[in-house]
Amino acid sequence: MDAPVAPQSAREPLAERMRPRALEEFVGQSRILGPGRALRLVLDSGHLPSLIFWGPPGCGKSSLARIIANRFQYAFHFFSAVVSGIRELKDLFVKLESETTGKNLVFIDEIHRFNKAQQDAFLPYVEKGVITLIGTTTLNPSFSIVSPLLSRSRVFILDTLDEEEIREVMRRALADTERGYGGRGVEAGPEVLEIIARYAQGDCRTALNALEMLVESAAGEAEPGGRILLTRERLEAVFQGRLPDYDRDGEGHYNLISALHKSVRGSDPDASLYWLARMLEGGEDPLYIARRLLRIASEDVGMADPQALVVALAAQEAVHFLGMPEGDLALAQTVVYLATAPKSNEIYAAYTKAKEDAHEFSADPVPLYLRNPVTSLMKKAGYGDGYLYPHDHAGRVVSQEYFPPRLKGRKYYVPSEFGFEKTVAKRILWWDEHRKPDVGKEGGE
Repeated sequence: MDAPVAPQSAREPLAERMRPRALEEFVGQSRILGPGRALRLVLDSGHLPSLIFWGPPGCGKSSLARIIANRFQYAFHFFSAVVSGIRELKDLFVKLESETTGKNLVFIDEIHRFNKAQQDAFLPYVEKGVITLIGTTTLNPSFSIVSPLLSRSRVFILDTLDEEEIREVMRRALADTERGYGGRGVEAGPEVLEIIARYAQGDCRTALNALEMLVESAAGEAEPGGRILLTRERLEAVFQGRLPDYDRDGEGHYNLISALHKSVRGSDPDASLYWLARMLEGGEDPLYIARRLLRIASEDVGMADPQALVVALAAQEAVHFLGMPEGDLALAQTVVYLATAPKSNEIYAAYTKAKEDAHEFSADPVPLYLRNPVTSLMKKAGYGDGYLYPHDHAGRVVSQEYFPPRLKGRKYYVPSEFGFEKTVAKRILWWDEHRKPDVGKEGGE
């Protein structure tokens, strides 16, 4: 049986040494851990259910699980779905099944990396109380965790730490004489901690790793008396203005593209450029962005400015031809064009209605006069009979129904009053007015 969490070695990274050992040391997550809040009520109840912690990297998911294990005096069995196999877990479950304490907490870091069949293997042991499971994930559990496991667990959403919380963690690390730098004479001005907190973007581990790197780089140049001074100049020299890695597969990826899409739809070119820059500078695939801009051109601009689709397609070709970073301006130009273009979602709304009817009336046959008689047998069967060829008639317009009988008179597309759709509305009105019984000659295809 695994022993409770042991004190960290001084050789371990600072982020590992500074893990909080009790709730009193834990920073952040007051929304669920504050007095009377959901997770605090669970911890105070004396009964520990299986839990799923969903939150971004470095927000305290693993530390919180260790604290809970110690608080309930459970044996803590750590597994990472990145390096551990399901066979190891099953062997542990079989071993624990013969015990009677029922006080075993199995912690699965990044549980979403186990596939659904592997996750199903946990169910019998959770149901029988052989283990209490705590799983952590950076992905939405609704899509990454199997439903039976979710139904047997409490899901808690953890928030990104704000910059003040990150600074508080670093201040503790600088003051802690047992696990941090409290006995080494390290001094850091508020500006340095502010920059690191901003750099960390809510990830406590990133902040502590950055602080450790900064301290160790300055240790060889300690001032008389052993004082180690952390300055902005050294910080800039060590990190060279680098941005944190961009998570191209996680939820942040989808949040940023959503922010870009909504900013363009909301006609704010400046906010649109900001979100575009966040994605490109973070390492996003520019062709992924180009594909979304093509969608925006049809979904949100549509017929109010048909040229938007041409511009977006040209940007996609420019990025493909030029590559990066040269292609960034083509994307920026397109973002500004789309953001400032007149907006209409009438094409999107029209196609949605048409799609619904296509599903509901999918069995309705094509009227015979609209079918193409490509063989003599088809002609004998009446294919094409009664079809009116518009080009053979005055005004190039005829009175003919193009819907199946049950859908006669359906209207899907209603132009807005914005941009080019004003012209489109006039065209549709003209065609409607000139569709009248035709007395001219019938033609073929």
